[in-house]
Amino acid sequence: MASTATTLTALAGEKTLQSRFIRDEDERPKVAYNQFSSEIPVISLAGLDDADGRRAEICKQIVDAFEDWGVFQIVDHGVDTRLVSEMSRLANDFFALPSEEKLCYDMSGGKTGGFIVSSHLKGEAVMDWREMFIYFSYPLKSRDYSRWPEKPAGWREVTEKYTQELIALAGKLLEVLSEAMDLEKDALTKACLEMDQKLVINFYPKCPEPDLTLGLKRHTDPGTITLLLQDQVGGLQATKDNGKTWITVQPVEGAFVVNLGDHGHYLSNGRFKSADHQVAVNSNSSRLSIATFQNPAPNAIVYPLKIREGEEAVLPEPITFAEMYRRKMARDLEVAKLKKLAKEQKDEQVQVNFNNKSIDQILA
Repeated sequence: MASTATTLTALAGEKTLQSRFIRDEDERPKVAYNQFSSEIPVISLAGLDDADGRRAEICKQIVDAFEDWGVFQIVDHGVDTRLVSEMSRLANDFFALPSEEKLCYDMSGGKTGGFIVSSHLKGEAVMDWREMFIYFSYPLKSRDYSRWPEKPAGWREVTEKYTQELIALAGKLLEVLSEAMDLEKDALTKACLEMDQKLVINFYPKCPEPDLTLGLKRHTDPGTITLLLQDQVGGLQATKDNGKTWITVQPVEGAFVVNLGDHGHYLSNGRFKSADHQVAVNSNSSRLSIATFQNPAPNAIVYPLKIREGEEAVLPEPITFAEMYRRKMARDLEVAKLKKLAKEQKDEQVQVNFNNKSIDQILA
């Protein structure tokens, strides 16, 4: 179900939502896409590279945010604003292409990188309301330029500069966490062996019945750390109480949303949170975001780098990142399948009970 013969752009004009996108009531958004909250910290990185009191203050804000939410926003991050604007323009121009041109990059069938609807995962119980383009930027040997868009012009040049600046920015944030754990500042980066950087450009078209679906279902990122560039429409939502309450992140012009992945969470022995998040869509405006995932090499060992006195390890034993990822994806798909099966069985039982009733009981 992870692929479809058309694009969501072609379905956005329909009056009703197709059943394959409709989520169970408990999975539907509880907060509007534009009901913004200021609870997520916005941290200025101006002075982070200075060895004075300002750096210590910034580091404390970052550590506090990772311990409390696992997600925050950064401004004054040093990434060229013109480069950020150009990356956003190119991404918007790509998704504005006719469906047949986007489908030339279809990544279904095992291709590495390209265009797909909903997700690259097989076996989804319900599809997400999003189009996405995936490609790999680091290590350099992973770049397959044949899977990078040829249109619009300039994609390769801008992407190379953009990803270089973002991998450096991610490294600075990981240094802060390493130092907070009383480790060498490159400890978390070294634990990745060779940083694997992946770009996922998400496009969420206007949706005919947004209250019935999600642009991206609830999840945590599996990797080390994620930097997200989003437009001003809104829709990114986070929870820190296991889904009891959700907040919609207030878009900030030029900011990056930072969130820790499961790998970073495990390396810190659970001290720093891997944030649960999802994306709500709407019927008024399409939305675009560019997620840059910094992940460890597949053979990197996942296990706490430091266990503080009185703590126990959050993992029973060391495993590779590849195995951690495989287990996570298998578990998520299995939970979705079991939930779908339970719903089908419940519906069947309701139908049986209905059929066994007399006409008088039904009309009573």
